[in-house]
Amino acid sequence: MKSIALLRERATRAMPTGSHCPASGLWSPDSDPDAVQVFPEGHVLPAHNGMPTIWRRRPAGGASA
Repeated sequence: MKSIALLRERATRAMPTGSHCPASGLWSPDSDPDAVQVFPEGHVLPAHNGMPTIWRRRPAGGASA
Protein backbone atom coordinates (compact mmCIF):
# COMPACT_ATOMS: atom_id res chain seq x y z
CA MET A 1 0.00 0.00 0.00
CA LYS A 2 2.90 2.35 0.63
CA SER A 3 3.89 2.26 -3.05
CA ILE A 4 0.37 3.34 -4.06
CA ALA A 5 0.61 6.32 -1.71
CA LEU A 6 4.01 7.26 -3.17
CA LEU A 7 2.67 7.07 -6.73
CA ARG A 8 -0.28 9.28 -5.78
CA GLU A 9 2.08 11.81 -4.14
CA ARG A 10 4.32 11.90 -7.25
CA ALA A 11 1.27 12.58 -9.40
CA THR A 12 0.52 15.70 -7.33
CA ARG A 13 0.83 18.73 -9.57
CA ALA A 14 0.54 21.52 -6.98
CA MET A 15 2.46 21.86 -3.71
CA PRO A 16 2.89 24.76 -1.27
CA THR A 17 6.15 26.42 -0.23
CA GLY A 18 7.89 24.31 2.41
CA SER A 19 6.68 20.98 0.99
CA HIS A 20 9.01 18.36 -0.40
CA CYS A 21 8.93 18.20 -4.19
CA PRO A 22 7.05 14.99 -5.06
CA ALA A 23 8.70 14.54 -8.48
CA SER A 24 11.66 15.99 -10.34
CA GLY A 25 10.79 18.41 -13.09
CA LEU A 26 9.82 21.93 -14.06
CA TRP A 27 7.79 23.92 -11.52
CA SER A 28 6.26 27.42 -11.62
CA PRO A 29 4.90 29.51 -8.76
CA ASP A 30 1.26 30.62 -8.90
CA SER A 31 2.43 34.17 -8.23
CA ASP A 32 4.56 34.21 -11.42
CA PRO A 33 3.55 31.46 -13.89
CA ASP A 34 6.23 32.56 -16.38
CA ALA A 35 9.00 31.81 -13.86
CA VAL A 36 10.15 28.22 -14.31
CA GLN A 37 12.52 26.39 -12.00
CA VAL A 38 13.81 22.83 -11.97
CA PHE A 39 13.54 20.98 -8.68
CA PRO A 40 14.71 17.43 -7.96
CA GLU A 41 12.44 15.02 -6.13
CA GLY A 42 12.66 15.58 -2.37
CA HIS A 43 13.84 19.20 -2.61
CA VAL A 44 12.01 21.59 -0.26
CA LEU A 45 10.00 24.01 -2.40
CA PRO A 46 11.11 27.57 -1.61
CA ALA A 47 9.27 30.86 -1.31
CA HIS A 48 9.18 32.94 -4.49
CA ASN A 49 10.31 36.58 -4.21
CA GLY A 50 10.21 36.21 -0.44
CA MET A 51 6.55 35.15 -0.36
CA PRO A 52 5.02 31.69 0.16
CA THR A 53 3.32 30.37 -2.95
CA ILE A 54 1.82 27.29 -4.52
CA TRP A 55 4.19 25.57 -6.95
CA ARG A 56 2.65 23.88 -9.99
CA ARG A 57 4.40 21.15 -11.94
CA ARG A 58 4.65 21.94 -15.63
CA PRO A 59 4.33 19.30 -18.29
CA ALA A 60 7.57 18.08 -19.85
CA GLY A 61 8.49 20.37 -22.73
CA GLY A 62 6.06 22.98 -21.39
CA ALA A 63 8.68 25.68 -20.91
CA SER A 64 10.17 27.85 -23.60
CA ALA A 65 13.86 28.63 -23.33
